[in-house]
This record gives sequence, C-alpha cells and structure tokens, in this order.
Amino acid sequence: MNSLENSPVKYDVIVIGAGHAGCEAALACAGSGHPTLLITINVDGIARMSCNPAIGGLAKGHLVKEIDALGGEMAKNIDETGIQFRQLNTKKGPAVRSSRAQGDLQLYHLRMKKVLERKENLFLKQAIVDEIIVKNGKAVGVATNAGERLLTRAVIVTTGTFLRGLVHIGLNNFSAGRLGELPAMMLSGSLGRLGFALGRLKTGTCPRLDGKSINFSLLKEQWGDDPPKPFSFSNKKVALNQVPCHITYTNPRTHQIIRSGLDRSPLYCGVIKGIGPRYCPSVEDKVVRFPEKDQHQIFLEPMGLDTLEIYPNGLSTSLPMDIQLPMLRSIQGLEKVEIIRPGYAIEYDYADPIQLKPSLETKLIENLFFAGQINGTSGYEEAAAQGLMAGINASLKIRGISPFIPGREEAYIGVLIDDLVTKGTKEPYRMFTSRAEYRLLLREDNADLRLREKGRALGLVNDKDYYEFINKKESIHSELERLGKMFVYPTPGNNDRLKALRSSPIKNPTSLADLLRRPEFSYGDLIIFDQKCALTQAEVAEQVEIHIKYDGYIKRQEEQVAKLLKLERMPLPAEVDFKAIPGLTAEVREKLNRVKPVSIGQASRISGVTPAAISILMVYMKKIGYGG
Repeated sequence: MNSLENSPVKYDVIVIGAGHAGCEAALACAGSGHPTLLITINVDGIARMSCNPAIGGLAKGHLVKEIDALGGEMAKNIDETGIQFRQLNTKKGPAVRSSRAQGDLQLYHLRMKKVLERKENLFLKQAIVDEIIVKNGKAVGVATNAGERLLTRAVIVTTGTFLRGLVHIGLNNFSAGRLGELPAMMLSGSLGRLGFALGRLKTGTCPRLDGKSINFSLLKEQWGDDPPKPFSFSNKKVALNQVPCHITYTNPRTHQIIRSGLDRSPLYCGVIKGIGPRYCPSVEDKVVRFPEKDQHQIFLEPMGLDTLEIYPNGLSTSLPMDIQLPMLRSIQGLEKVEIIRPGYAIEYDYADPIQLKPSLETKLIENLFFAGQINGTSGYEEAAAQGLMAGINASLKIRGISPFIPGREEAYIGVLIDDLVTKGTKEPYRMFTSRAEYRLLLREDNADLRLREKGRALGLVNDKDYYEFINKKESIHSELERLGKMFVYPTPGNNDRLKALRSSPIKNPTSLADLLRRPEFSYGDLIIFDQKCALTQAEVAEQVEIHIKYDGYIKRQEEQVAKLLKLERMPLPAEVDFKAIPGLTAEVREKLNRVKPVSIGQASRISGVTPAAISILMVYMKKIGYGG
C-alpha cells in the first residue's frame, strides 16, 4: 500500500455516494472544472428512486425548479423520463403551486448514469468508503474497502440511508443500504472518531405490486395535466408518452388486519430505535394515530412504461409478510394482488446538521462537506438541493473563493439549509411552503428570475439556457411597460366587452395593466382589447399577470426582506466567545456557542435566543467594532 505522502492527488473532489445528492454534487464540481471522483457502492444504483418513483410535490417542486435555475440536472432528468406530470394546488395562489412528475424508475437511473459517464472531469468508481483521511484538521482523502487510499482537496459525503443501514420486515432485520444493496458499515466509525455526533433515523417504503394481479377496472383513473408542463426552464415539452395512476382506499377490514400485526411490528415493539418522518408515516402509524378514520387514500403509481410493477403510494409499512399480503388483498382492486418486493423500514446513521456551516462544510473538519440524508433530511429533492450546494461550495473553497449561501429571502434552498444548520433536526426534515416566510417571492414560476444569473456566475448555466433566460427577462420587462402605456377608452363597445367578462364598466381611460389588476381578469382576457397579447409566450404572460396582480403584496414582502437583510449583514466573527458576553443567560450562551451563527440574523432564528439577547449581541458587536 502506498503511504499517504507518496499517493498522487488525482482528484480535486471526491464525492461519496451516487444518490440524488451525490449526482448533483459531482456534476457541479466537474462542471466547475475540477477533476471529480464519484464513489458508489453500486454503479447500477446511481440516482435510484428508493421510495416512490416521483420527483417534486408540494414545496419540493420549488426545490427542483431552483436546482434547475442554478444549472443542476434533476429537472432535465425527470423531463426526459417522466410519465405523468401534474401541477398541484392550482386553485390556490401562485406561491403554493407546485409541480410533481411520476418517473420511469429505470429510465431515470439510466439517463442520470449516462449524463455522469459523459461529463468531462467526472470519473466513477464502485467501492465502499471505510474512512475519511484527515491531516492537520483537513479532509485530504478516503480509504476504501479495496485497500485504496485516494487523495483529494475536498470530500463530500452523500451516503443516504447506507450508513450502518438496517432493514426491518416484521421482527426480521438485516444490514442493507436499501433492500438488495450492501450498507456502509465502517464509515460511521470513522466519522465518530473524528468527533462527529451521530444519531439514528428511520424511513420506510411500500411493497411493490405485480400489476397483472390488480383489477384496475374497479378503480378510478387519475391522469396528469394535458399538455404536461416540464420542470426545466430549458424545456418546452416532455419526452415520453403519459400514463394514468389509479386511486383506491383502505377500509375497516384493512385496518383490523393491520392492528392484528402490531405485536410483530418493529415500529411498535421497540425494535426500531430511529425516529421516523412525521409527515410521511407508515400505514400502521396512520391507523394507530387516526383511529377515527375508516379509510386512507392509496395511489397506485406505475414504476415505468416497460414494467408492470406498481407502487402503492400511501402504504409504507414494515409489518411482517404474513400481514402485508392480506392487508393488501383487503383493498378494492387488490383482492388477488401479488407482492414483487416487500415493504420495509430502514434505520441509518445521520449527523446532526448543527455541526455544519451554512456552506455545508463541517465545522470540525475543513474541506469536508455533508449533503442529503446524512444531514437528517428526507426526500430526493432536499437531497439534490444540498448536493448541488455542497458541490458548488467545495469548488469555491478549492479556489479560495467565499461560499455561495442563498438567503431565506432568495430561495427555498436557502430556507432548507438555514433551518438545518441553525436549528438542527431530530427527525427527518421535509420541506413545506409554510417554512418559507417570503414564499410569495419564492414561487416555483420565478425560480429562474431569482437564481439563473447566480448559476451563470458560478459557471453552471450554459450559453443556450442563459440567452433564452435573458430574452424571457427582457420580454417580461417590455410587456409590463407596454401594458402600463396601452389604454382602453370608455366606449359603449368596450364596456359591452367588459360586461361580457362580468367586469364593471370604465368611466375613464384605463390601462391594460389596471384592467389586469381586476380579480376576474386574466392575461388572456386582454386579447379582446389588444391582439398583440395573443403573441406573448405563455411563460412571459404568466409572469406579467402575477407581477401585476400581486404587486402590492410583493412590495410588502420586499420591505420585510429589507429589514431582515439589515440583521443578516451584521456578521458575527467565527472566533467570538459568547460565554464572554455579559448580560446573556447561560442557556442563550450555550445555544450560541453550539450553533456558532455567522450573523445576527442567523442568531435571531435559534430557538430560545430572545429579542433581548439579540439586542445585547448587537450592542456588544458594535462595541468591539463589528456590525456598523
């Protein structure tokens, strides 16, 4: 074996794990010009959808759009491999509308693998990483189970559920990263020896069903949108034929069968120690927690165009197999169903994200970054967003450039990371629109307007995508200006047109912009007064309508953001000892020293840090020459 001193540094960055976080991290590093090695336990598991085969959903769709705006790959990948696209919350305001797409599980994996294989500066290796090599407080390499010691300038850990993964099916359990794949058993020990505090979390998944054993004729079809709307701002249409899902329900007999197996449920027998996701409970958890409900909705989702496997979304379970099958067969349409793969729960190690800087670099070890489920999150989208940010910031760190840290007012990605590093988590973290204070500013539809310039500056947005964005931005500005200058006059003909639209007549010349402010008006209605509106691109018309209709609310949130930024721009030096600041309570001092906030703004979001404590901090910082 070569000594550490004699081993050549072949890669600027080594990424451990090729799930959704690892793929985005590796592509970002390689795209920034850094030779990058992506190590995975199984190259045939790259970008595998371990749970439901879908991307997006409420608030998660926002993350995918932001990843795309910054130059990431997830949105493009699902547009090429998605088999049902839907816009959610369409009857609600634009702030909470989200996109979701059912994916072809196999095609999604294969396309991402193809992208990785063909990416310049990116190299793949199948191996298990057993150790992070650290020298003088810096991550300098990894050691694998094959005896290799690979040196690097930065390491990104994106291990998903593979750290000491333990699968549970009833009271049977065995080590696995996910069903059918090896776990990483040694890396947790390495992280523990480096001083990281690790905990255990739990997640689960549904059984996979044989589609030819399901009676779909008894069930209601659910089709996606027609036409389907792509995720990526770069795409005008999706690639594949679209297919339906089907809806069914559990019933009292289903619940009775589930209760009969609780004595052998690892969740209720104390076998599982890890904390599970509050917002995506197992079916047995739903039955116990909501005894008054006699049914729960189940979505039967196809796992691809060329497979008959079906994913019964809503039936995550770790019950024993002799309960899973009768439970399923008690449901309408599934009376003769056969299970291809069992549902199961999995426990795995994670590191409390309070141990991270906002750049996702660890506080303990320089040049070591964590992203994805190792930080306590759940979901492909949360993982991919962190992976992209870790890849960007590892690249910037190598070049000696300050990290890119989007604020809570700039992106859901900023909300996600700030929540993690400021508050930590004791349960799997999931993104919701309610977590974003400025969600009217952080809409799905304007993610490119918020972040595309930043992605370009980071070198991750190509010329074609960037110049299309510039054209869109200029078109929005021009149309807003034009509508403000175009007037409709109070003629009998015009007032008749308004009456036909159930809108009140006008008595004075009124701009098209003012007409569009009326609740009953849509941009398309303006065509009866101005034919040029018929020529406007749909995405431009959407932005113009939102901007005009919500202008007052948007300005109000922008004023709130301006106040927030005053606190965010008041830095807290890394070397400050909060125990030395007079006037702070012992509890506040302990919390501040644990989190080590980088600004007054971040300090104000730490649970238990009071407004009085923030005032004391501000006075102290000014006294020692910080904060302006």
